[in-house]
Amino acid sequence: MRTRDTNKEEIVKQKAIEMLVAQGVEGFGMNRLAKECGISVATLYIYYSDKEDMIRKIGAEIGKNFFDEMLVGFSSEMSFVDGLRKQWENRSKFEIIFSLQATCFELLKHSTYGDAILSEISSDFKDEMTKFITKAIEKKELVPMTFEVFWSIAYGSLYSLLELHREGKSMSGKPFAFTTEIKEEAFNLVLKALTP
Repeated sequence: MRTRDTNKEEIVKQKAIEMLVAQGVEGFGMNRLAKECGISVATLYIYYSDKEDMIRKIGAEIGKNFFDEMLVGFSSEMSFVDGLRKQWENRSKFEIIFSLQATCFELLKHSTYGDAILSEISSDFKDEMTKFITKAIEKKELVPMTFEVFWSIAYGSLYSLLELHREGKSMSGKPFAFTTEIKEEAFNLVLKALTP
C-alpha cells in the first residue's frame, strides 16, 4: 500500500478547490483533477475514497477553518456592538485572505453536499452566536427578531460589499475596494437597523 504524501495531498486539495470554484460541483471530476495535479487517479484514492468523500472532507475542512476564525477574539459576553464589530472584522478578513476557499465553501454549502458538510463541523460557533444574540436581546442591545432577519441585516450588506471587492468593481462598473471607510459606513447603518 502506498503512503500518504502530505505535500501532494495539499496540492490536491488546493487544485480541487480551484476546480470546484471554476467548474462547479457538476463539472468536477477525479480524472480531470488527477491530470491537473500531474498524478495518477489511483493516487487520489490514497487520500479519498471517492469524489463525494473528497468534496465532503474539503468542504468540512474549509468550514471548520471559517468557523474557528469567526471565534478569534470573540465572546458571547461582549456587548452587541463590540461582538458584531468583531464578527465583521473576522468575516471580512477571512473572505479577503482566503477568497478562493470562502467562495468554494459557499458553493458547497448550497450544493447537495451542504447538509453533510455542515453536520461534520463543530457546533461551538453556533452555540456561541446563539448565546451572543440571546444575551443582546435580554440586555436590550438588539431588537428582537427572527434569526433569518437578523442574519440578513447583520451580514447581508457585508457579504455584498465583499463580493464587489472580490470582483474589483461596483454595480455601475466603477473600480471598487472594500476600505475601512466603506466598512464603517455600512456597519453604522446596520447598527441603526438592529439596535433599539
